Amino acid sequence: MAIEIAHDVGPAHLEIAYERLGDPHAPPVLLIMGLGSQLIGWPDDLCAELVARGLQVIRFDNRDVGASSHVTAPYTLSDMAGDAAGLLDALGLASAHVVGASLGGFVAQTLAIEHPHRVRSLTSIMSSTGALSVGQPHPEALALFGGPPATTRAEVVQRMVDVFTVIGSPAYSIDRAAIAERAGRAFDRSYDPAGLLRQGRAVLASGDRTPRLRELRIPTLVIHGTADPMVDVSGGRATAAAIPGAELVVIEGMGHDLPRALWPELVRRIGELVQRA
Repeated sequence: MAIEIAHDVGPAHLEIAYERLGDPHAPPVLLIMGLGSQLIGWPDDLCAELVARGLQVIRFDNRDVGASSHVTAPYTLSDMAGDAAGLLDALGLASAHVVGASLGGFVAQTLAIEHPHRVRSLTSIMSSTGALSVGQPHPEALALFGGPPATTRAEVVQRMVDVFTVIGSPAYSIDRAAIAERAGRAFDRSYDPAGLLRQGRAVLASGDRTPRLRELRIPTLVIHGTADPMVDVSGGRATAAAIPGAELVVIEGMGHDLPRALWPELVRRIGELVQRA
């Protein structure tokens, strides 16, 4: 199915670009990607594996990336969660199984906290609680944010390859060709560094979710790698500790990416959570 635009989404009345894959009658899984990442940050073949598992996949561009609305006014993770809830409204879905990666995990958690009836199950991948005492980036990851910004397509693609060489999973091969291909596609769809900064400010403005996470009564899976330099594994451990009954899966040698070798395990665990929920 081609990428479509949902109009007048959520309280802010935004346009949200999305793609719906698989049987529309199958259990819906809403995928929320991380900081500055577009819907294609969820690899096509990974989405195909989820569909083959018998799931309906919905991936979308958060506000300020891709083909969704780019805004200038400040906002918070609550606003981004409202966008996700609004997209479910536009698609005629009362609820979905929600999977978030990195900042997408922050948004997914916020959606579960503020709109619990919309979330059938929650999967939080390489994410954290918002508490400053856990999940902080390592020095080598922080160093990636220095230097002059990339501007041309070639510079942006090379910068993305360089970034994932640092933050990717050391126990698994890094597919630089696939990273470059997705980075090029993302640049061609929309390149807005200011949007990335606004998303980052939304995280900083939203604070610690730990007390609210303790109130959740939603089937939850937390996945994190031991070698994640962008969001330390302590963030995943804290997330699982905060949410009653959450299952924690810590993967040795996984960094801040979704290596192809781990897709079967990720798909299996998400599928099992959906089945339990």
